[in-house]
Amino acid sequence: MTDTGNTRYLSRRIAGLKPSGIRRFFDIAATMKDVISLGIGEPDFITPKPILEAGIRSLQNGETHYTSNSGKLELRQAIADNLLRLYDVKYDPVSEIIATVGVSEALYLAMTAILDPGDEVIIPTPCFVAYQAEVILAGGVPIEIPARMEDNFQVDPARIRDAITPRTKAIFIGYPSNPSGAVATRETLIEIAKIAEQNDLVLISDEIYDRLVYDFEHVCVPALSESIKRRTILLGGFSKDYAMTGWRIGYAAGPADLIKGLVRVHQYTIMSAPTTAQDAAIEALSNGEPFVQQMVAEYNRRRRLLVDGLNRLGLKTFEPRGAFYAFPNIRASGLDDETFAEKLLQEEHVAVVPGNAFGPGGEGFVRACYATEYGKIEEALLRLERFMQRHG
Repeated sequence: MTDTGNTRYLSRRIAGLKPSGIRRFFDIAATMKDVISLGIGEPDFITPKPILEAGIRSLQNGETHYTSNSGKLELRQAIADNLLRLYDVKYDPVSEIIATVGVSEALYLAMTAILDPGDEVIIPTPCFVAYQAEVILAGGVPIEIPARMEDNFQVDPARIRDAITPRTKAIFIGYPSNPSGAVATRETLIEIAKIAEQNDLVLISDEIYDRLVYDFEHVCVPALSESIKRRTILLGGFSKDYAMTGWRIGYAAGPADLIKGLVRVHQYTIMSAPTTAQDAAIEALSNGEPFVQQMVAEYNRRRRLLVDGLNRLGLKTFEPRGAFYAFPNIRASGLDDETFAEKLLQEEHVAVVPGNAFGPGGEGFVRACYATEYGKIEEALLRLERFMQRHG
């Protein structure tokens, strides 16, 4: 594309923002034939039928208007009820919950609402690619703390403590983890919560994969104690648990004074989350549990296939306890993660994402998503075996 010279009008924040490493490989794969994509973190399941039908009924009933800025009270009540049932954590649906356009918007709102220019946010990596970007877009400074495979990708709380400066405003964590599949232990989270309290920091917890855990406990951060709940912004949603990525519906929950700040940003940028999606989300919380359990069981079957297969090929893979990602160490190939992903795509038509896209803690790894059908994972492993015979 010819440079028109207009890029000089872009802000320094935007001009310096890296493109998503996930989307780059997805866009390349989309131009090729016979590609097995283990790249995009999206359920391959269709939204369960009762949830689809609830969305259709919403449209047929003429529910095509704005809702309250914070979302339908019925949805916020359902979210509050669900959090109370699952984690015994209580939120006021009137003042402590906001419905958002996916968790992505909830993340944007949280950062925009709490950060002043130059404020620092401590972020353990590897992590979802948007975390650092949203901090930068809000004028903040991301401070990355790499976690290690040897520690099961549990961030060392001491490293968080050492990273705190007078400019630190928040600690941002995301478990179950995209990309590693790690699930934080209760002990780790308690230590992080203590650090937040001792240093008067906001704690932001992205728990979008909370229901996708395998023989492990997901600990909801604000449920740790009433004092940590008072400084925590909880991010959650429907995209992963209920296979509703295209519906774009999520939420943030937290203390009323913080949520009021998120609503203030939201009302000037979005107005309200999609009405149809809100009605579908109400149905998901009311009657979606059997479908969640079915999907978790199938993800677990695929998880076992992929993790065992990668380890058999010499690609040492951490045991993912949540989400739907495997995160193999690819150093046995003699390639760096970027080259590994490029060559695997070109030579064997298998798409993965280089680990460096997820921050310093991801270098030397690739992310492989098992939210694709079992047979395709089997074929991807056969192609990987050929690849490793050439490069291992």
